[in-house]
Amino acid sequence: MRLLLVEDDPMIGDSLRESLRRQGFAADWVRDGQAAEAVLASGERFDAVLLDLGLPKRGGLDVLRTLRARGDATPVIVLTARDALGDKVAGLDAGADDYLVKPFELDELLARLRAVQRRHGGRTDSALAVADLRLDPATREVTRAGRPVLLSAREFALLQALLERPGAIVSRAQLEDRLYGWGEELESNAISVYMHQLRKKLGADLLHTVRGLGYYAGPEKS
Repeated sequence: MRLLLVEDDPMIGDSLRESLRRQGFAADWVRDGQAAEAVLASGERFDAVLLDLGLPKRGGLDVLRTLRARGDATPVIVLTARDALGDKVAGLDAGADDYLVKPFELDELLARLRAVQRRHGGRTDSALAVADLRLDPATREVTRAGRPVLLSAREFALLQALLERPGAIVSRAQLEDRLYGWGEELESNAISVYMHQLRKKLGADLLHTVRGLGYYAGPEKS
């Protein structure tokens, strides 16, 4: 999952970005409202935005309203110290999907991210599955035919991206966008290497390459 973190406090921003990366997220960080608007208008795709309200140059609510006025439905979770009821109502009415007051525990933020993704994906269960292959983002467990399979953070993220749309071809560029944030070094064959490792651990019958197009998870297409 690729996230955009909009936070002006350097200590909070750096700590949260690193915590998210340790959980396998690609987390990009901007420090003011103008930068956030520029990134969100650039066409770069994010699975969710973590948005502070008290930002320099342009406030978080203005960033949110501009995003929604453009018809952009990217999930947004407000992260702010403003705990008054009126602030919460204003944030939700402006288009936020959730509102979390600082300080908060990382586990709660992760749970709210999973809930937002379920709603946007039209799912009721957080677990993703194809045939007897199952991935649970909440517990970070992967099983094949009921047997646990240990994956690295990148392998887990790649498999999750494929299982979110079973049978749909996902391009290499789309997968790179999901797995890597700004400034991260990326080998040209990184996705191919991770796919090879996943097939070794899970079997090759549910993970397929479509030459020149990308990859998909599911039964092989005739």
